[in-house]
Amino acid sequence: MVARAARAADLADLDGAVSDCFACPRLVAWREEVARVKRAAFRKQDYWGRPVPGLGPPDARIAILGLAPAAHGGNRTGRIFTGDRSGDVLFAALHRAGLASQPTSVAADDGLTLRDTRIFAAVRCAPPDNKPTPAERDTCAPWLHREVELIRPTLRVVVALGAFAWAAWWPLLRQVYGRRPPTPRPVFGHGAHWSGESVPALLGCYHVSQQNTFTGRLTPAMLDDVFTRAKDLAGVD
Repeated sequence: MVARAARAADLADLDGAVSDCFACPRLVAWREEVARVKRAAFRKQDYWGRPVPGLGPPDARIAILGLAPAAHGGNRTGRIFTGDRSGDVLFAALHRAGLASQPTSVAADDGLTLRDTRIFAAVRCAPPDNKPTPAERDTCAPWLHREVELIRPTLRVVVALGAFAWAAWWPLLRQVYGRRPPTPRPVFGHGAHWSGESVPALLGCYHVSQQNTFTGRLTPAMLDDVFTRAKDLAGVD
């Protein structure tokens, strides 16, 4: 898998390779079981049931790093954060920020496009209970590293959605940018901000999961503040 990721010449090539990955047996079994059994509300739909590639232009200045696809969201639709409640919250915020063409994302062919922004996940397959293991994150890391490498010329800011994504960023500094990660690692928190020399700024944001948005731990105003800061740091109008 490391070699396949490294050989990807561009994002389209990488996306195709990501979609054909079978590296983690537990995740492969789960994503395929979910696609076979389905949720009752989607029983007439064909599930994607494969790893989910990133979304957004190759000259993105802002990256949003998530945890993993949702079982009945990205694993169903084939597009990251598409077709679930987390995506409803995220794309509405990106639309308010002028970074998404529309506030909703229900299907891979619904016409949504992103401006100056690319979204991808630390783990590309839907995990049981929405909880990938650190080992699965590390196995999947070459895809993330190559994706960032491909958009490196323009990338200025990374928004990490949750502590898991925040932790996934530090090995990338060494692998992609040749920089030693800070010691000790900066602590994740909503609104946390870390900057290093000649590397993208890193912003922390609570994940857009229902357990955060339904309880008020993460509000639309808090998301708006994060994306306003990201745009400012990235030089996006």
